[in-house]
Amino acid sequence: MAGIAILLDLCKKNPSFCYPQGLHSSGFFSASAAAASAAATVAAGTPFASRFLFGSPKVSHCDTAADFPQDYIANIQRVSQDIFKNDALKYTAKEYKIELKPLFSAFELRPFAMTTLRSFLMFYLPLLEPATNIEDDDDDFLQDTPEERHVDLVVPFKKSVKQIIRETTVITTRRVLERLAVIYVSQRMAWKLLKDVPKSAVRKSQRGMLTTVYFFRVSRTTFRGHLLGVAAAWLVQTGIEIYRCFSRLTNSEEGDGVNITEQAKLFGKKISGITIRCGASLVFASIGAGIGATLVRPSIGQWIGCAVGDLAGPIIVSVCLEKALHVDL
Repeated sequence: MAGIAILLDLCKKNPSFCYPQGLHSSGFFSASAAAASAAATVAAGTPFASRFLFGSPKVSHCDTAADFPQDYIANIQRVSQDIFKNDALKYTAKEYKIELKPLFSAFELRPFAMTTLRSFLMFYLPLLEPATNIEDDDDDFLQDTPEERHVDLVVPFKKSVKQIIRETTVITTRRVLERLAVIYVSQRMAWKLLKDVPKSAVRKSQRGMLTTVYFFRVSRTTFRGHLLGVAAAWLVQTGIEIYRCFSRLTNSEEGDGVNITEQAKLFGKKISGITIRCGASLVFASIGAGIGATLVRPSIGQWIGCAVGDLAGPIIVSVCLEKALHVDL
């Protein structure tokens, strides 16, 4: 307190003492004066009882003026800016790069050719199976001439064309859903829904995860990436069933309420079956992708496991429901 009183007395007697230009020129503001005021303050604030136990505090005196270089603060600011700049480069915000495929990518040359080939093989390969006769008689072997088997090629062709239209419609619907997800969903969620799952499985395999953690992460990523495709398939199949239901109602000769009630029940059963099959396809595709990426190479194993689970899931669920609950999907 004595030191503070001395400084206030000096400010009253010499007004120029308080200005910045008088800090180094004035002889009153020296290091010894500051040290003396600090010593007086400490001595005044120390009670006599504590002096008996701990003694009087010792204060070191220094005549060297506390003078800093003029560019000292500028150097501190520059160093702090460099530190923040390096930290900003080290901890940058994650960017979500979303790459949308063309809206009509299903009609490009390679995808459309693969869809056409797969559809024709699906309906024309069963026609190549040889006809086997179980009951063969030796007496009729020499008498009967082999009859020519009539093969209808028109019906498989119509089914193949319908399958091509269905698959291209599903792919186009998925592209529409992707654009809606980019518009109405957050950027992070849209990036997860549109992520390239095989490449993501490769990146996850390079992080040194445990097998169970890696299986869970790949299955979760596949579930998100496969969700829009399953939703597009559900929408297309539901639209087809709605069209069939209305066509049956309009072409029916009987317009009584019983017929409408039966058609409504049949329509509900169809929609329930489509929903169960699509859900099974999504779940089993995710599980199969995790198993394939764990047992085989990450990218190829994930793709194979997803395809196998997508095909086997609805079949497994349909058989289980038919055996357990006697429900025909």
